[in-house]
Amino acid sequence: MVVDLESALQDEEEEEEEHARDGDAPAHHPFAPPDESFDLSTTVDPSYIISLIRKLIPPNQTYNSCSSQVEGNKSQKSSSDPFEGKLAPPDGTRVQDSANDFSEIMDVIDDNNEPACEEGKVDGESGCGNGVPEASTLEEVWEGYGCILWDLAASQTHAELMVENLVLDVLLANLTVSQSTRVREICLGIIGNVACHEVLMKSIVSTKGLIDAIMDQLFLDDTQCLCEACRFLTLAIQCNESITWAEALLPDHVIRRLVWIAENTLNPLLIEKSVGLLLTILENQQAASILLPPLIDIGLPNVLFDLLAYEMSQLTSEENFKRYPVLDVILRAIEALSVTDDHSDKISSNKGLIGLVGDLVKLPDKMEIADSCVTAAVLMANIMSDVTDLAPEMSQDLPFLQGLLDILPFAANDIEARNALWSIIVRLLVHIKESEMGISSLYQYVSVLASKCDMIDEDLLDHQTDSFVKHGSSDGCKTKPNVTMALKRIISILHQWKTLKDNAEENSLSGKPHIDGSLVDKLLHCCERYINR
Repeated sequence: MVVDLESALQDEEEEEEEHARDGDAPAHHPFAPPDESFDLSTTVDPSYIISLIRKLIPPNQTYNSCSSQVEGNKSQKSSSDPFEGKLAPPDGTRVQDSANDFSEIMDVIDDNNEPACEEGKVDGESGCGNGVPEASTLEEVWEGYGCILWDLAASQTHAELMVENLVLDVLLANLTVSQSTRVREICLGIIGNVACHEVLMKSIVSTKGLIDAIMDQLFLDDTQCLCEACRFLTLAIQCNESITWAEALLPDHVIRRLVWIAENTLNPLLIEKSVGLLLTILENQQAASILLPPLIDIGLPNVLFDLLAYEMSQLTSEENFKRYPVLDVILRAIEALSVTDDHSDKISSNKGLIGLVGDLVKLPDKMEIADSCVTAAVLMANIMSDVTDLAPEMSQDLPFLQGLLDILPFAANDIEARNALWSIIVRLLVHIKESEMGISSLYQYVSVLASKCDMIDEDLLDHQTDSFVKHGSSDGCKTKPNVTMALKRIISILHQWKTLKDNAEENSLSGKPHIDGSLVDKLLHCCERYINR
């Protein structure tokens, strides 16, 4: 039976309470009544963590397959065993050999009087045979111990204790010899949680053979293992040891495998994790300097375009909400590529990509994919800065202008995104020749602007003093001119509309378009207020 952490802690608490009832508790600190007690977790006993690590050591008969870090043979324990001493409990008791540890696991099953066959069933078949638990049962017990350590590793204190007691060597041994994908997933999960603590990344790097073992996991065909491997490598690229991990990913067969995973998997979570790793590489200057050239050579931009096209096609499916994070991370990766030196043309020259991004901006219901729409706006701003003739063309696309205005509330607290939105809006508005338009054509633009009056007004009110921008912020300085210029264009378009409308009324023209005049006046007022503040 798998050792349960909560049960262990509960037993510890009950033992403390029993001592207290025997008179061990100070009289001036009486225990609270049961109905007033808080359910607080106690510190995990270090010896318990060490015992869990010992239980993960592979049995002796597999040592001959391990790396040199884990030595031994079937007949006796090696005197140079690196686990000896380090994994000893605090009282100095010598660590048993791994064969005995494995027997101890079986003893746990027997001691709890639970039939091994119930836990060892595979596809409905009993795991009982001569009273010896099946390998599947032993693996389940191993998984239980491993999962407890996986959770404990989220705490830096526990993770440091685990590293001090050679958990990385134990995990390396399992990655090297285990044929179980579940065991490998748990090992990668524990290492991933250890990697969350920056101070421990050096220990991971310095564990001989561990880097190569982790890279080998990328060539598995198990989705969960690949997800954990990508999660760990994402953390690794973000740490101070990023160059080491970038160089580990550099071999042609490794980097191609990573891109192949992102391109060919159908699992949304694995797409998110693998593309997320690629995004982290693109955003890390040191890693990008090493890995970006080969990534471009093997066609990363086209892979991302194809992934975006597929995700866009899934937006109309019934369970599309499960794919929202995937859509966002793909867009962020493309946006990161769009600002890379020497490679931004791969993005700006792709008309199919521009069409997809435009379609995303024009979607009527954006609430569920708000983050993706904001990223799409930033990406479009980057493209327009490279493609000078795109703005005149897009200025004729009224649904696109309307979509940009719809995104304003979602970018309210993102300085970069807000600046990107207003930079696109002003690029579009400067190409509108209101003085050369007839009343019907001008009506369409005024109708869009007036219908978004409240959104524009709210954005301007929230930022009219730009108090959300730190003094001296270059992003804030960029946003103000874009907003001011865009508002001046809106004012000019609205005044032209009012002039044409008044002339039409004087001439009693029939069939003249109608727009709520109060909305036009309100929009004029808020634009002029912002400019004259």
